[in-house]
Amino acid sequence: MLHRYAIEAAARDPRAVAVDGPGPPLTYGELDQRANALAGLLAQAGVRAGDRVVIWSETSAEAIVATQAVLRAGAAYVPAGASAPLARVEAIARDCAAAAICTGKEISGLPRIDPATAVAGGVSRPEPPTGPGDLAYILYTSGSTGTPKGVSITHRGACAFVDWAAGELGAHPGDRFANHAPLTFDLSVLDLYAAFAGGATVCPVPAGLAYAPTALVDFLWRRRISVWYSVPSALMLMIRDGGLLDRPAPAGLRAVLFAGESFPIGYVRDLARWTTARLLNLYGPTETNVCTAHEVTRADLERERPVPIGRPCCGDQVWAERPDGRRAGPGEEGELCVSGPTVMRGYWGREPHQGPYRTGDLAAVRTDGGFEFVGRVDDLVKVRGHRIEPGEVEAVLATHPEVAEVAVGAVGDGLGRRLVAFVVPEQGTRPGVLALKRHSAGRLPPYLIADSFVMVTALPRTANGKIDRRALGELLP
Repeated sequence: MLHRYAIEAAARDPRAVAVDGPGPPLTYGELDQRANALAGLLAQAGVRAGDRVVIWSETSAEAIVATQAVLRAGAAYVPAGASAPLARVEAIARDCAAAAICTGKEISGLPRIDPATAVAGGVSRPEPPTGPGDLAYILYTSGSTGTPKGVSITHRGACAFVDWAAGELGAHPGDRFANHAPLTFDLSVLDLYAAFAGGATVCPVPAGLAYAPTALVDFLWRRRISVWYSVPSALMLMIRDGGLLDRPAPAGLRAVLFAGESFPIGYVRDLARWTTARLLNLYGPTETNVCTAHEVTRADLERERPVPIGRPCCGDQVWAERPDGRRAGPGEEGELCVSGPTVMRGYWGREPHQGPYRTGDLAAVRTDGGFEFVGRVDDLVKVRGHRIEPGEVEAVLATHPEVAEVAVGAVGDGLGRRLVAFVVPEQGTRPGVLALKRHSAGRLPPYLIADSFVMVTALPRTANGKIDRRALGELLP
């Protein structure tokens, strides 16, 4: 089960550092004791096996203790993110019928347990039995209907990925894993559990530094990171604005992994010249976690396209399906489909997922059996690694009294990519940008708030009356 990695690491060497910062380092022994104590407090609050517990906190030692405690209570953890507005946290808690919430913030309507109150020697209890098919966590993603969707991942699915990642990386006690992604992002699963599987140290990046390039470069050196995993946007910022390439690569850095969005080949070449560390491109939506992987080769650096997304991993089967239903062969394109242990159980509150998962991503099949990412078959966009359904942002903006119609799209590439809202104001009004951002911030997490707003008299439409999203960019001033 997912929590066994840390338990087994504590049994091997309780004095080894499990979490280094923010704050004093936390050993595996201390993590074990505090997680058991917090699991006991959760039980006293009425949490039982199979329940869901929201964690509303930035990534920290306390938040990691909370994830372990929830799992040891036989429940599933549901991260909300420290910057999520109260209204969104409450909506998530209602949707998953949460039994409790772990947070240091004030919230009503749920039993609240502050992870900071769990100390060694506190209340403890025997660990309830947990099976491979039981839920480990639920990650809420942007929903096309305007409502977030809870992606439900089992212990079996999570462990299939962690076992592959720890083995592929050869994770060991001397490693120091940077944890750049928040708990709400599936990249955090590798950061935490592959590190625990190897008895290594997790080094959470403070939330305020996540996109502060100079501070991130300093963090890489100061924390002596050996395994780095993030969206390409963070690495691009570190290269362009943080001075990453201005001094030799840290001697201990041995793997740089990236996922979540396309990585321009020029930046990959920069990394390859700067470090001898392995460079790995991982691919997979939240619904499957990582299902393909590719290690950058010398030949990749000589091409002009982004590196391939690679071949199937984690025991999954991956194929590209043509519009006629046939599997695409070398040189052909199709929608990527995934079947195997990492595929989600389903979206919370809906019927269990059956059969292969259709990713909505178009890919070309390579002669080596791997894949090249081509694009999307729907309206979903990615900005700074975050998956965004325009419909969710539009649904919130449409509730503003001065908005008659709205369409949201992503424009630009790489670091210049941004989320733009095209707004048709109600007659006789002109809503201000600050008012629209404030309206959005009360209901959406920061990554779903439009970067800019364009006032228009009408939205472009196709012949059948639908919004022509391809033409939105033509409305830019």
